[in-house]
Amino acid sequence: MSFESTYIDKLEACADLNFGEREMLQDWINKFKYFKMYPVLGSLVIDAEKDNDRIISMTELKQTNGAQENFPEGYATAPIYVAILDKVYDMSFGGSEFYGPGGSYENFAGKNISRALAKMSFDPADLENTDLGDLDEKHLKILGDWVNTFENRKKYPCVGKLH
Repeated sequence: MSFESTYIDKLEACADLNFGEREMLQDWINKFKYFKMYPVLGSLVIDAEKDNDRIISMTELKQTNGAQENFPEGYATAPIYVAILDKVYDMSFGGSEFYGPGGSYENFAGKNISRALAKMSFDPADLENTDLGDLDEKHLKILGDWVNTFENRKKYPCVGKLH
């Protein structure tokens, strides 16, 4: 692999790397991430896989908790989805360290976290209960702030709507 213009922006060319080239690529990733401390801002994903109108069931949501062994092309890690209100966000892109296995928010992976975020709670009961009807205006504002953070500050991709 080289920096020739024919290879730039050709993600599929990574599949043809030999062992030494893969090791060198991983070495560069480690240098950027651990030695230079460059922040991971996201990952490349094939645009066709993003579909904001896609309907995602609770069953499918629960299966996208970062523990899957097989994952789609374009993903460097197993998909990690969380739902807030009716939107499903893909935390795999920039949030896998937090929402993936061993992360501080791993209990949120594959769940509707609306109530837990609104109450700023890690209580398992708030992850199981998705009803927002008893929340006051203060908690709903906090939830709105979280939605704003996910969409505008963290820019986690919305991959569908929760059904």
